[in-house]
Amino acid sequence: MLADEHAALRRVATLVARGVPPEDLFAAVTEEVGRLLSVEYAGLSRYEPDGSATIVAGSGRKGDRVPLGRRWILGGNNVTTRVFETGRPARIDGYADASESLSVAARGEGVGSGVGAPVIVEGRLWGVMATFASREQSLPADTEARLAQFTELVAMAIANAESRTELARLAEEQAALRRVATLVARGTPPEQVFAAVTEEIGQLLPVDSAGMGRYEPDGALVFVASWGRAVNIVPVGSRWSAEGKNVGAAVFETGRPVRIDDYADASGLAGVNAREHGIRSSVGSPIVVEGRLWGLVGAASSREQPLPADTEARLASFTELVATAIANAEGRAALAASRARVVAAADETRRRIERDLHDGTQQRLVSLGLELRAARAAVPPQLGELERQLAHVNEDLTSVFEELREISHGIHPAILSRGGVDAALRALGRRSAVPVELNVHAERRLPEPVEVAAYYVVSEALTNAAKHAQASRVHVELDARDTTVRLAVRDDGVGGADLRHGSGLVGLRDRIEALGGTLELTSPVGNGTELLIEIPLEGQSRGASRAP
Repeated sequence: MLADEHAALRRVATLVARGVPPEDLFAAVTEEVGRLLSVEYAGLSRYEPDGSATIVAGSGRKGDRVPLGRRWILGGNNVTTRVFETGRPARIDGYADASESLSVAARGEGVGSGVGAPVIVEGRLWGVMATFASREQSLPADTEARLAQFTELVAMAIANAESRTELARLAEEQAALRRVATLVARGTPPEQVFAAVTEEIGQLLPVDSAGMGRYEPDGALVFVASWGRAVNIVPVGSRWSAEGKNVGAAVFETGRPVRIDDYADASGLAGVNAREHGIRSSVGSPIVVEGRLWGLVGAASSREQPLPADTEARLASFTELVATAIANAEGRAALAASRARVVAAADETRRRIERDLHDGTQQRLVSLGLELRAARAAVPPQLGELERQLAHVNEDLTSVFEELREISHGIHPAILSRGGVDAALRALGRRSAVPVELNVHAERRLPEPVEVAAYYVVSEALTNAAKHAQASRVHVELDARDTTVRLAVRDDGVGGADLRHGSGLVGLRDRIEALGGTLELTSPVGNGTELLIEIPLEGQSRGASRAP
């Protein structure tokens, strides 16, 4: 008998060492115990949080009469309940006076006695290993001790399986966090980060709904992302008042993680809506951006069991990344707005100077030219030398006037204000020292900041092509037939241009980025230079400057 017992223990220990799935080990253990003790039934049950026990394995002569997965409500005088109440081995030598369900079932199967040994996993009561003998058979006095040897192996297997599960869970969670962190680091638009976070949460946690909402100044909660059943419960864009007994209201009031394990008495529109959709438990974690409550991330389940105790902590790992993404986006938006204001202020200054030169200095020079021509006409023929001197002065005055006009164009081209980007680019092409092929596809006037940016990009590119690129031709193409302006400037010069070594190009990139656009430079040595610019039209100011 001792040899058989050791052999059985070795077989079970081998399975534990191999890390077989727990359900396979449970079946093997009950089979070994049932054969070793020659009992009517040997079973392994797991205690549930709701005060019941679930049969996970059974064997013995009547093992096929007790279905796996069957749940019993604990209570009464039986080994399963005694072990649950005491955490110690228990023995019952007779079920003749049984009244509760477990004991009645045992009596109905002809059981005369039973012994149960607790399964203790890392200090907590996990379940019970029980054996039951017939009325004609009595279980030996050492049955409790013999069962304990097997329950120790079962506990070890469960602990190992839980450790593997926990490691796998941790690995999955870290992978999910890395994916979200990568999106944040890349500066992905917040709405894409929101959608990714809710999806990761939904797939990581035992939930069927996940969502993210933003608190508005009036206290309302507007959902910015939804996953799973939440797509129908709280669709993106839906607006809910933060009132009543529900997660959204509780997070808003406390600024802390909130859990609701029973929606029976939930209130407020959000709470009633969740209950009507079958939600039984949910957890919400606040999103705090630079010290202020921005919104929340929530997860909900329609299962009977409440969400795991660590759900709040797991959600918090994601809310920190979301807060970073929001802060970064707000920072970029603030920087873009600041740059746009600087550019707008500089352009306004340019327009004012151009207008002052046009209306003041240039007009005075025109008047002086007219007076000078009148003076030349009045010079007597005998004063030929004076007439020649006045002619020379007139030539100098004309030269100064032309230089001033060029300076005025460089400050802010009046033709851009009067005729739009098409006329301004054609004027640049006519003045260019390098032949220009121009294709402009714009069905309407563009916002003034966009027209100014396009003008200065082409102006700088033509200047560089003439001074540095040794180009024989430049091709300029502008397309503004949809929601984005696309501008391409290509030359056939020597290439080698570098944004890092050109203050003009750097300034242009700042101007383009201030409008929410992008500037890309491709300039391989010996193969020409290409500038590609894209500027979104949405959100741009529509005002255009006009010459007086």
